[in-house]
Amino acid sequence: MTESKMLREAFGEALVEFGSEYPALVVLDADISSSLKTGKFAEKYPERHFNFGVAEQNMVMSAAGLASTGLIPLACTYATFSTMRACEQIRSMICYPKLNVKIIATHGGIEVGWDGPTHQATEDIAMMRSIPNMTVIVPADATAVKPLLRQAIELEGPVYFRMGRNPVPVIYDSQQSFKLGKAISLGNGGTVLLVATGIMVSTAMETANMLAKHGIECGILDMHTIKPLDASALLDNAKSTELVVTLEDHNIIGGLGGAVAEWLSENNPKPLIRIGVRDIFTESGDPKELFKKYHMDAQYAFQSITEYLKKRGKLNHQQKAK
Repeated sequence: MTESKMLREAFGEALVEFGSEYPALVVLDADISSSLKTGKFAEKYPERHFNFGVAEQNMVMSAAGLASTGLIPLACTYATFSTMRACEQIRSMICYPKLNVKIIATHGGIEVGWDGPTHQATEDIAMMRSIPNMTVIVPADATAVKPLLRQAIELEGPVYFRMGRNPVPVIYDSQQSFKLGKAISLGNGGTVLLVATGIMVSTAMETANMLAKHGIECGILDMHTIKPLDASALLDNAKSTELVVTLEDHNIIGGLGGAVAEWLSENNPKPLIRIGVRDIFTESGDPKELFKKYHMDAQYAFQSITEYLKKRGKLNHQQKAK
């Protein structure tokens, strides 16, 4: 993980390519073309790009209308504005009739940092996954954006596609395969199962490396599709572990942590630690400092896991010594 890249850059690059592959594809913006990197698509396909200004509800309603004609609209804006300002329109005018609209959101989570709580979307995944007919996708890195976006476009029905703002480590190479609804295993199992989504997949990998130095083996799941949740991967990976840990740049209520907790409680009860925003509004500031302050970095995850295992006598003397 030496290279870093913004997911929205990968999104803008993929759009230009997909424009020729999918003639029915149209892109709708809420006056943030430069931020979402849709400018090159607009230059190449000006008749298929529509800027609605700061009018997200109008944009989403228009996307519903365009979808009803057989087009595939991508409604693009910040995560807070798409899911909160236009929530009713998404629920009643897109998901209820199951229209083929893709909500493309950027600036998800507290990694937005300096823009503060008005722009730090920490409730969006919970809101979107609670709506029937909605598929929720959160890619972990720039490599994942193109194949997952392609599948989102080809999937018939509403999709919420969530990205962050800042450059994040590139985890995958170009040969990695992705399938909606199927988590990617990045570890070989062990005492702890780390289930992560989005930017927190790299944090999970960092945590696993720290635990490995102390003799604690981990499994890692990149849960890039939060709805539908990959239940089979959870069952296969969680059954032999002592502890499940979820990691997300989102409120632990209703997001990935909530989804995993719901599934485990009904199907395979396991001790669970949820790493994420803990039911608060966070501050404006440097993202790295925010992740540390709100206990969402690898060091906190490592400490939480080792403390849990120690209290329950799951660390042997050799592991403690390391």
